[in-house]
Amino acid sequence: MKYLRFLIVLIFALVSGCKTPSDSNQVLEVLQENIEYGNLTIVSQIADSLRNAKGINSDIIHIADSLSQIGERIRLDFSKSEEDFKSQVGQFTPGDYAEWNSKGWIEWKTIDGEKKYFNRAGSNLLLLKKFYGENGLNNKTFDPEDLMLLNHNAGAIKEAGKLSSKVDLKVTYTLTVHSGAIPDGKLIRCWMPLPKSEHMRQRGVKLLNTSHPKYIIAPDTAIHSSIYMEGLSVKDSDAVFKVSYSYSSYAQYFDIPKVMPYDRSSYIYQKYTSEQLPHICFNDNVRQLADSIAAGEIDPQVIVEKTYRWFKENIPWAGALEYSIMSNIPEYVIRYRRGDCGMQTFLFMSMLRYKGVPVRWQSGWMMTPEGKNLHDWCEVYYEGSGWVPVDVSKDLQESDNLRIKYFYLSGIDAYRLIVNDGIAGPLHPEKKFLRSEPYDFQRGEVEWDGGNLYFDKWDYDMKIGY
Repeated sequence: MKYLRFLIVLIFALVSGCKTPSDSNQVLEVLQENIEYGNLTIVSQIADSLRNAKGINSDIIHIADSLSQIGERIRLDFSKSEEDFKSQVGQFTPGDYAEWNSKGWIEWKTIDGEKKYFNRAGSNLLLLKKFYGENGLNNKTFDPEDLMLLNHNAGAIKEAGKLSSKVDLKVTYTLTVHSGAIPDGKLIRCWMPLPKSEHMRQRGVKLLNTSHPKYIIAPDTAIHSSIYMEGLSVKDSDAVFKVSYSYSSYAQYFDIPKVMPYDRSSYIYQKYTSEQLPHICFNDNVRQLADSIAAGEIDPQVIVEKTYRWFKENIPWAGALEYSIMSNIPEYVIRYRRGDCGMQTFLFMSMLRYKGVPVRWQSGWMMTPEGKNLHDWCEVYYEGSGWVPVDVSKDLQESDNLRIKYFYLSGIDAYRLIVNDGIAGPLHPEKKFLRSEPYDFQRGEVEWDGGNLYFDKWDYDMKIGY
């Protein structure tokens, strides 16, 4: 009721003209507060009022509209009822639920006064129970793909320091905008991922075919590698955008010698030991955690190894919220002790940069025959060795050979598609509206003159030939 009363006052103020900075800040603070409390209908109502009011700064309208979109994204991520959650988890007692909830293992929010569960709350709970060995569940399953990567990675170790274990890939990527997502005859602007063409571990990139003859390819200096196409919407028909390409990918493993001291005045050191807010940050919890793991250490290799081992022992993989609705990902991972590949990488990078170790983001796709998926990892810079890949979320390898077991501490397999060498870069051409994924770029982005088209308005598909 408090917020409804405020909404009436606010709408009156907007209609009469909200023009001062303090008024604008108050509007945005109220929007943010209501998002945090799950009052998403109120957020939408405020944004609608701003659009219809006269004399409102266009930047404020744009920000309010973006916050309203974030509210709708939260609603999509938290759409499951208690019955849905129970069907995912199976039988449990009230005591079980109270214990899991107290540990933060069950993710839910109050949305417009109703308790709603994260879409993957049930499956994440099962993963957490497995990680901590509840009910006799084993911590590790082993499948043929694990064995394939073991042999593949062992070959890369034999060729330490060299590019090895080449894999040739042919990819067809399709993005399909749902029929009715936008009105008939409107221009659709579409960006799709492409492999970085100049990366050392990714060679011979060839564009084979496109669904639309006119396109724009981002320069390879861009943070996000993309191909851009346009097309018109047609009534009662999906809009399909497609690109095919081939490339060769290489594995690489590093036996790192004694690390030389960093040149702390260098561009690499200055850039890659800095914060990049909001998700590469040095807040109190990040600093305290990093210091507790590598207290007194000055050797970069020891800092990286100790931090990596801490992740293996403390942070299980779990399905993630959409990043666009998360205010601080490292803080989330520290608090809830879980995260997907990108979430773990954001915290890992924050900790290393704070400790003075240069590290940069890298991401795209895992390209194994049975395990293709979006994936994020990073590269650590060691003076004397250069950029060394580290995949903090990839499981330890099942081997008594420590070099194989800890392969992903200083190595990477060839089953990768490198699309991004950083986060939150501009798209080419630049996107007009709030991106569906503001930091990473793996699935694609779509918009029209009426705004962004979120992930629920389109599908993507990748077919891989080897």
